[in-house]
Amino acid sequence: MRTKSTKKNKINVVTLGCSKNVYDSEVLMGQLKANDKEVVHEDINDEGNIVVINTCGFIGKAKEESVNTILHYVDKKEAGEIDKVFVTGCLSERYKPDLEKEISDVDQYFGTHDLPNLLKALEADYKHELLGERLTTTPKHYAYLKIAEGCDRPCSFCAIPLMRGGHTSTPIEHLVEEAENLASKGVKELILIAQDLTYYGLDLYKERALAKLLKALVKVEGIEWIRLHYAFPTGFPLDVLDVMRTEPKVCNYLDIPLQHINTDLLKSMRRGTSAEKTMDLIRKFREAVPDMAIRTTFIAGYPGETRAQFEELKDFVKSVKFERMGCFTYSHEENTHAYKLNDDVPEAEKEKRVSELMEIQGQISFDLNQEKVGRTFKCIFDRKEGNYFIGRTEFDSPDVDNNVIVDATKYYLQVGQFINITITEATDFDLYGHPA
Repeated sequence: MRTKSTKKNKINVVTLGCSKNVYDSEVLMGQLKANDKEVVHEDINDEGNIVVINTCGFIGKAKEESVNTILHYVDKKEAGEIDKVFVTGCLSERYKPDLEKEISDVDQYFGTHDLPNLLKALEADYKHELLGERLTTTPKHYAYLKIAEGCDRPCSFCAIPLMRGGHTSTPIEHLVEEAENLASKGVKELILIAQDLTYYGLDLYKERALAKLLKALVKVEGIEWIRLHYAFPTGFPLDVLDVMRTEPKVCNYLDIPLQHINTDLLKSMRRGTSAEKTMDLIRKFREAVPDMAIRTTFIAGYPGETRAQFEELKDFVKSVKFERMGCFTYSHEENTHAYKLNDDVPEAEKEKRVSELMEIQGQISFDLNQEKVGRTFKCIFDRKEGNYFIGRTEFDSPDVDNNVIVDATKYYLQVGQFINITITEATDFDLYGHPA
């Protein structure tokens, strides 16, 4: 029989998956702190005797990481190093009965909409008055702002609606209040996130209201950059481009996952678009905001994807020259529309296609970065690593995009501040420079 740990009650929140999960963990931690609970995020010393794991259930690799993390902390519990393990988030929402059966040593499982019940299990009360209050885990100069929850899109490969439910927008006035609160704490950059930014407002205002939201957020004093993540191509509100072009605070940056370019595969994916419509949309982006950095992602090895269809995707990437791009292998997810299809592309071939696509992107990124040498860009610096300061331009989002690197042995920069940097050298995914 294991013994109870002798640690003082401290709650360690462990976050897996995307920025939406980071946001949810921050809200949970804000609630716990308001209840006078001692709470830490991913404590490297594992001092917390109570662990809450916020899981991801998006694709196979993410689910595997979540399960391994749960097992890791269950082992610690069995060894008497911690007292309780709670699991929340997308994996728990999607597979709760299976998890309760297979990993029964977890004290309790909660879904994505179970925050009040999770707080109750942690002997805390849900405080409705904490609108927008959260304990941010990002560097203090930037923060995620989740503008909506859930998704109404019917994409064949995606299980997010199963885990997050339908689309629900947060009212503009609430988001402005949250942004003002973040700005008062030193946040300078807002990264707008949702399962689908472009659907924002349809449920509340009966129109796509992302542009209206941006016009309200740019008025928040202290906020200097506003960045858009996770836009959906079908039905993209073109008035957003007008705001991006005319409002200096809105970064010339858009994350818009396209997933593929072959029309037949897009139809099977239930994306509501075609190759022709996709290329027309990108043309409109380039015309409206010529220096916009477009970030996209693609799926390799979707059921039925032939080599010819993949070559079409490669040619598309070569011709468009996306500033930022990611690619991931198709994951066959239960209870999705695509699960009925034959997952006929071998895993090794999926990985090979990802490598081929990313090799093309590496060269594109290298060529585009060479064009930046000799130019000066406004950058924000996120951290210092060893002898280097690591920052970003407005064309780069934290963790996923290019870095701007400055030699800390030659120059002193203040983390969290905007500084003009002249680029002197560039590789495929990094820029090197010095203060202008």
